[in-house]
Amino acid sequence: MLLLRKQEIILAGQKELKRQTGWCVWVTGLPGSGKSTVARALLKTLKNHGVKAQILSSDLMRKAVTPEPTYSIEERDMVYSLIVYVAKFLTQNKYNIIIDATGNLRRYREQARRENPRFMEAYVRCPLDVAIKREMKRKHYAHAPRGIYKKAIEKESRTVPGFGVPYEEPLKPEVTVDSDKLTPEQCAQKILDVLTQGFLK
Repeated sequence: MLLLRKQEIILAGQKELKRQTGWCVWVTGLPGSGKSTVARALLKTLKNHGVKAQILSSDLMRKAVTPEPTYSIEERDMVYSLIVYVAKFLTQNKYNIIIDATGNLRRYREQARRENPRFMEAYVRCPLDVAIKREMKRKHYAHAPRGIYKKAIEKESRTVPGFGVPYEEPLKPEVTVDSDKLTPEQCAQKILDVLTQGFLK
């Protein structure tokens, strides 16, 4: 009976922790898939529903930590470990976080899952040829690097996820949106629907 009581206390504590922490959504996809646009649309949709959140961008993080990035595996390990740490710190302090990052290896996203008790993965799926065309036609880069696929095609770069280095698709994402078929707003709404089922009850 005493052991059962202890288990009940532990479970109750875990439920209370989930209520007290923020949630984290990692919006992942190929470069040019539209994940940053979807992340911004999700932020706007959440705001319209009275839910506060913050975007954590890998492009902005790199500008602060590695202003002249090499995109080596060691550098990616460092940047994504930092992103996961910052997301964990913020969610523990009741902030809701949208990670906008390719996270080309599954282990980066799984690390975030382990570190955040309220985590979901949103996969912005897009055919590589569509992503390449979008990236090459892009007029506004914001904080994203310029011309990455052009450099990859011309063999100036061998570090582009999905082209020079692997992009490991999520195996069991909580939600998948096809950005070549849906508008950013439709993608955001689909992500919000899953968020509502899991964390916004």
